[in-house]
Amino acid sequence: MSITDKKQAILDTALRLFVAQGFHATTTAAIARQAGVATGTLFHHFPSKDALMQHLFLSIKQEFADAIIASAQPSGELKQDAKHLWFSALDWAIDNPLKQAFFQQYSMSPTVEQAVRMQAMNTILGFIGDLIEQGQTLGVIAPYPVALMQDNCHGQFLAATRYFIDNPDTWQQASHKEASFNLFWQAMASPR
Repeated sequence: MSITDKKQAILDTALRLFVAQGFHATTTAAIARQAGVATGTLFHHFPSKDALMQHLFLSIKQEFADAIIASAQPSGELKQDAKHLWFSALDWAIDNPLKQAFFQQYSMSPTVEQAVRMQAMNTILGFIGDLIEQGQTLGVIAPYPVALMQDNCHGQFLAATRYFIDNPDTWQQASHKEASFNLFWQAMASPR
C-alpha cells in the first residue's frame, strides 16, 4: 500500500468510525487497526486525533464545495442560481450519506474548532458569502450580517438534509424539493 493509499485508508476508516461510534469513543489505535496501518503511520500523517478530524472535516467540505461549483450554471438571475446550488448541495448530501452524517454530527460540534469551521465557511465555501453580498447589493437578500446569513444557510441545509435522509421517498417528490428551497429562500429574502 502506497503512502497515499495509507493516508486515504486512515481517512476513510476515521470517517466510518467517527460516524458510527462518535469522536470521543473512537481511538487512534482502532482507526489504525481497521485501516490496516501501524499506529505510527497514522501519527506520521496526523499528529493527533484532533488533527485527523480537522483534516477530514476540511477535505469533505472541499469535496462538497467542488461538487456544487462544478454543477453551477449561472443564469444571471440570483434566485434561480441559488435554487440550482441548493438542489446541487442536497443532491450531494443524498449521494454521500456517510459524509453527510459526518456533517450532521460535527458541523456545529465543539470538537471542530471555531477557526476550522470559519476556514470552511469563509474560504472553502466563500462563494456563498459572495452570493449573499451580491443579493444584498441587488436588494433581494436581507441586509443582515453576512456571517450570520452564512450560518443560517448552513443550519437550513443541515435541517433539509436531515429531513430528506430520514424520509428518502420525499426527495423524489417535486413538492418537497420545492418546499425545501422556498423555506430556504424565504429566510434569506429581503423583507419587502
